Amino acid sequence: MNLPKQSLPILLFIYILNGFSQPLHSQITKESYDRAAYFLTENIQKQVYHLEVIPNWIDGSKGFVHSANTKEGKRFFKTNTSTFETSEAFDHIILARLLQTKTGESIDQANLPIERVNLVNGKVVTFQWKNQNWTWNLESGAIDSIPISERNEMESFSPDRKWKAFSRNYNLFIKNLTTGEETPLSTDGRKDFEYASFWGWSDIIYGENGERPTHFMVNWSPDSKKIFTQIVDLRIAEKMYLLDWSKDEKFRPELLSYYRGSPGDSTVVKYIPVIFDLEKKTEKKIPELTSPHFIGINLRWSDDSNMLSGFHIQRGYKEYHLIELDAQKGEIRKIVSESSPTHVNRDNIFRWLKNGQFILSSEKTGWNQLYLIDWNSGKEINPITSGNFVVNKLSHLDEKKGVVYFEASGKESGRNPYFNHLYRVNLDGTNLELLSQENAYHEIHISPDGKLAVDNYSTVNQPTQSILLELETGKHLQKISEADISILKRKGYKSPVPFTATAKDGKTDIYGVYFLPTTFSSKKKYPIIDYTYSGPHTSTAPKTFKAGLLGHQQPMAELGFVVVTIDGMGGFGRSKAFSDASYRNLGDGTTDHVLAITQLASKNTFLDITKVGIFGHSAGGYDAGRAMLLHPDFYKVGVASAGDHDFRMEKAWWPEMYMGYPVGDFYHEQSNITNAANLKGHLLLAHGGKDENVNPSATFKLAENLIKAGKDFDLFIWPSRDHSFGRPPGDYFTKKRWDYFIEHLLGDKPIRHLQIGKD
Repeated sequence: MNLPKQSLPILLFIYILNGFSQPLHSQITKESYDRAAYFLTENIQKQVYHLEVIPNWIDGSKGFVHSANTKEGKRFFKTNTSTFETSEAFDHIILARLLQTKTGESIDQANLPIERVNLVNGKVVTFQWKNQNWTWNLESGAIDSIPISERNEMESFSPDRKWKAFSRNYNLFIKNLTTGEETPLSTDGRKDFEYASFWGWSDIIYGENGERPTHFMVNWSPDSKKIFTQIVDLRIAEKMYLLDWSKDEKFRPELLSYYRGSPGDSTVVKYIPVIFDLEKKTEKKIPELTSPHFIGINLRWSDDSNMLSGFHIQRGYKEYHLIELDAQKGEIRKIVSESSPTHVNRDNIFRWLKNGQFILSSEKTGWNQLYLIDWNSGKEINPITSGNFVVNKLSHLDEKKGVVYFEASGKESGRNPYFNHLYRVNLDGTNLELLSQENAYHEIHISPDGKLAVDNYSTVNQPTQSILLELETGKHLQKISEADISILKRKGYKSPVPFTATAKDGKTDIYGVYFLPTTFSSKKKYPIIDYTYSGPHTSTAPKTFKAGLLGHQQPMAELGFVVVTIDGMGGFGRSKAFSDASYRNLGDGTTDHVLAITQLASKNTFLDITKVGIFGHSAGGYDAGRAMLLHPDFYKVGVASAGDHDFRMEKAWWPEMYMGYPVGDFYHEQSNITNAANLKGHLLLAHGGKDENVNPSATFKLAENLIKAGKDFDLFIWPSRDHSFGRPPGDYFTKKRWDYFIEHLLGDKPIRHLQIGKD
C-alpha cells in the first residue's frame, strides 16, 4: 500500500493513540490461565496430601479406614485404635492387578476407583465399584463381587413381611404375600389426586401432557396393621416451563415442565395425610395437616403403633407445632409450639429419650439452644444449654450416663464466632465442658459406640490436623495425619487472610477472608472481586483450610485480583437477631460488603478501591445483580449466574421463609428487574437453559428491562445446562467469567478460544 507522505504523521498518531487505549504490556498470558486452572478443585486437591480424615469405623470403635491423596496417589489407610498405628489398609498394586484380571479393564493403582472401603476382621477388604459389592480375602487372595441389589422404589414390605404395599392407577393396594390376594385400600385416586406418592424436587414432565415421574411413599406401623401415607393433590397446581434447545437430533425445542409454586401462590401441589387401618379396612384423611409440597409433613410411628408424631410447619414458617396424632381417632395433640414474627427454624434438633422425655432445640432466647422436655405434658424440664452461642449439632447422646455431646459456635471469647467446637454437658445442664481446645474450626466424626472421635481442625491459613480423640475427655490419643502443603508452598501459595470489619449497624463485627495471587507484590495495586452468596441459611466465607483451598476464589485471584468473601449481617450461624437482619431485606445484603471492602482497602494500600467487581451463583447471582443496581458507583463489573432476580418468580419456600409471607411491596422494591435502570457498570447475566431450580425466566425478564432502559449488558445462556455450571471444578463458563473480569475490571485482553487446563 502506497500512502502520501503527508499521511504518515497522521497514521503514526493513530497508532500511538490506539497503543495508549490498550495495555502496553499485557499481564494476561497462557501462563496466567494455567496458574488459575491449577487451583481448580479437580487439580488442586491432588496437590495436597492428607487433607483430612473421614473415618469408616470398624466394629464400633476398634479401628477405621480412610482415604487420602499421597505422593504415591490415592491411598486407603487403616488405623488401629488400640495400638494407635496407622498404615496402608492393603497392597494397592495387588488390588489393581486383581481388578484388572477380573474385569479386563485398565486400573490405575495410584487412583483406585473404589468406594465405601472397609475391613472385616482385618482379613477381608470390602468395597463398591461399578454397582457391585466386592470382597477381597487378604489371606487367600480371592476376589469376588455380586451386584448391588436395587430396591424396588414402587413397593414397600410390612415389618412382619406378610404384606406388600404398592400403587396402581393412582390408588394404594396391598398384597397378601401368603395368598397372593390383592386388595385396594383406596378407591378415589385418579390422575392429579394420587395416593402414596410425592412430588420430587427435580421432577420434569416432557411435553404439555406428559406423565410426571412416578414415586411411592408409605410408612408402615411397627405392628404391620396400619399405613401412614399422603395424597398428592395436583388438581389446581400450576407448572413452570423450560425449552430444551440442546438435543442434536432435534430441530425444534422440547417443552419441559414441572410443578413449582412461587411465593404467595395458592395454586401449588398439596399433600393430604391419610391413615389406613388394614384390619378395620378404614381410611382416615387428616385435612387439618394438609401442607404445600415444599413444606410437607413427616410423621413417625410410636412403638405401640397407636400414635404418629412429628413437626407441622405453617406456611410462611412463622409457626410450628410438634404434634401427636392419634391413629385411631384422628385427633391431634400439640406437644410444643413456637412462633416468631420473622421465621422459625425449620430444621430443629430433635432426639427421643427412652424415659418419656425428649431433647429439642429452640431459638426462643435469641440463640439456638437445647432443652429437655416432658413428652406427655409438653413442659420444659430444664435447659440443657444456655448462653449467647449457637448449638449446631447434637453429636452423640449417652442416655445411660445422662450426657449430651454437641457442637456449637460462638461460645469461646476472642475466637471467630463461626468456629465449630465440640462440648459435653449433662442432661440437667450441669458440667458443661469444652472438648476441642484449639482455636480453629473443628469437624467431628464420632464412632458408633460413642467412645472415640476423629477431629479435623483447621483454619483457612492453618492446614488440617487430624486427631483421634477420647470422646468422654477430649484427650488426644493419636495424631493421625497433618495436611502436607509443601507443593503449594513451592508454588508460592499464600493462604487466605481472615479479617474483620464493622457492619452497617455501626457496632457488629463481621468476618471475611481475602485471597492473594501467588504472584502477589505489595508494591502493586490489585482490583478487588467480591465472591458473594449471602443466603440467610448459610455462611459463605470459608472457615476451614479445605474450604479456603477448594473454591472459586483462589483461581480467580491468580489472574491478578484480590478476591474477598464476606459474611455480612443476615446470614446463618450467629444470633437470631443477626440472621433476622435480612428478613424482608435480602436485597441489602451487599451493603455490608461495601463497608467491609472499604475498611479493608483503607488498611491495605495494594487494594484498588476504584476497581471493584462482584460475582455469584443462584442466590449469589441475585446478590451480584443487586449489588450492581444498589451500589452502581462502587461495583464496576458484575457476573450474575443462575440468579433469582425477582423473588416473586422463585421457588416458594426460600422467599416465603426469608422475605416474608404473604408477599408485600418489599418484593417489588428489592427486585433486580424493577431496578434495572440503575445499571452503570458492566454486567454479564448467565443462566442454564434447563435450570429447573432457578427458572431462567427471571434472567430473561431482567434482560428485557435492561433493554427497555437502554442499558448495555451481556447475556450468556448455556442451552444444555441446569443449575450446575461454573462450579469450582471448572467448565466453559468458568473461563467466560474469568475473561469478563480480565477485560472489564483488569483492563486487559483475554485470550480467546483457549480451553482451560488444555495445552
